[in-house]
Amino acid sequence: MEDNAVLEEGFNGLARVQEALPASWYLDPAHYDRELRQIWGRNWVYLCRADTLDGPRSFRTFEVAGQPILLLRDQDGALQGFFNSCRHRGSMLCPQASGTLKKPMIACPYHQWVYDLAGRLRATGPMRRVEGFNREDYPLHRVSVAEWGGFVFVNLDPDATSFEELYGAETAYVANWPLEELKVGHFFSKTLNCNWKAFWENYNECLHCPNIHPELCELVPIYGRAIMARRDDPDWEEHAGDLAPHRSGGLRTGAETWSMDGAAQGRLPGLTDDDVASGQRYVTVTPSVFIAHHADYVRSVKITPTGPETMELTAEWLFHPDTLARPDFDVDKITRFGIMVMEQDGGACELNHAGMRASAFHHGVLMQEEYEVFLFQQWVREQLGEAPKSEGAASRASRRMPVSE
Repeated sequence: MEDNAVLEEGFNGLARVQEALPASWYLDPAHYDRELRQIWGRNWVYLCRADTLDGPRSFRTFEVAGQPILLLRDQDGALQGFFNSCRHRGSMLCPQASGTLKKPMIACPYHQWVYDLAGRLRATGPMRRVEGFNREDYPLHRVSVAEWGGFVFVNLDPDATSFEELYGAETAYVANWPLEELKVGHFFSKTLNCNWKAFWENYNECLHCPNIHPELCELVPIYGRAIMARRDDPDWEEHAGDLAPHRSGGLRTGAETWSMDGAAQGRLPGLTDDDVASGQRYVTVTPSVFIAHHADYVRSVKITPTGPETMELTAEWLFHPDTLARPDFDVDKITRFGIMVMEQDGGACELNHAGMRASAFHHGVLMQEEYEVFLFQQWVREQLGEAPKSEGAASRASRRMPVSE
C-alpha cells in the first residue's frame, strides 16, 4: 500500500483517520443553496414509479433542486420531461400535482401559449404576430429522463452522463429482480430534522447498528459486529470459507427476508438461490434513493432535502401482483419491520444533526469502518469542485460482492 493511501487494499476500510465535512455544510443556508445547484441540479434524481403515469397524456409535477418539473407521457406513451415553465413570461404550465391532459397539448393557463407533447410551441394565444419572433426558437426547456426497472429519474443538467453509464454496475447486481412487474403495496413518509447528508452518512456505516438497531442486528448478525460486509473485517481472509451469517453477512439461520419474523411470503420470479443468499442487495443512486432488494419484495427509500436542516424520507414497498393477490399476504409484517428501522435511523440522524450546532464543533473525524462515509463525503466534495482526498474507488456493488464472485 502506498504511504499516502487513504483506503486499505486488503479489506474495506480507511488506512488512517480522516477529517469529515465541515459542520457548516450541514447548517448554512448559503451552502445548502450551493448543494441544490451543484449536486441536486446535476445528478440523477428519483421521481416516481413509471406506472403512476397511466397512459398517454398523463402527467405529474415535481420540484427538484428548487426547480419546477413536469413529467408526462406523449401520445405514444413515451416519457417526456420539461421545466414546468412557459417560455413566454415563465408561468407554471401545470399547477396540479397530477392528472391527464384533455388534449395532446400543454396550454399555459396564464396567456394561452400552447405546446405539443414534444415541447414544441404551436400557438401563442391571442397575441398578434411581431417581427423577430419565431415559434421554433421557443420550445419548452427539456430535462433528461431515464427509466430503469420501472423507476423514473430526471437530471436537470443538459450535459448529464447517462444513467446507464453511471449506474450500470449497480443495476447489474440485481438484474434478476423483476422490477418492472412490481407494484407499490405500501407507502411511508416522514419529515426529519436533519440535513440530507446526515441520513446518507448513517446509511453508509454500521458502527451505529448494535446500539440503534438491536432487532436488525438479530436478523443480520454481521451488523451486530458494527460492520456491513465480510471484507469490512481486516482478518476476513482467515474466515473466507465460513458461511456463518456473522461472517458472511447473510440473514440469521432460518430467516428468509427483512420482516418481523424473518419469514418470506414466497419468492419473486426469476431469482436464484445466490440472489437471495445474502438476504439483501442494494442499488444506490446518490443523492436521492437507495433500493433494497429482498427475496419477496423490494423497498425504495427516497431522500429529499427540504432545507439546510430538514429533509423528507419516503419509502415504497414493491411486491409482485401475485403476492399482493395472495389471501394470506401480510403486508404489515414486512412494512412494520422496515418502518421500525427507518424510525431508528431517523432518530439517530436528528440527534447527530442537533449536536452539530455546537459552536465548538467544526468537523468530525472518520474511523476505519467509515470508509463508505468517506467515499460519500469525497463524492460531495468533488461535486462541489473541491479537491478529492483519494483516487476513485470501485462501485459500491463491487464491494458487496460475495467472495466467490
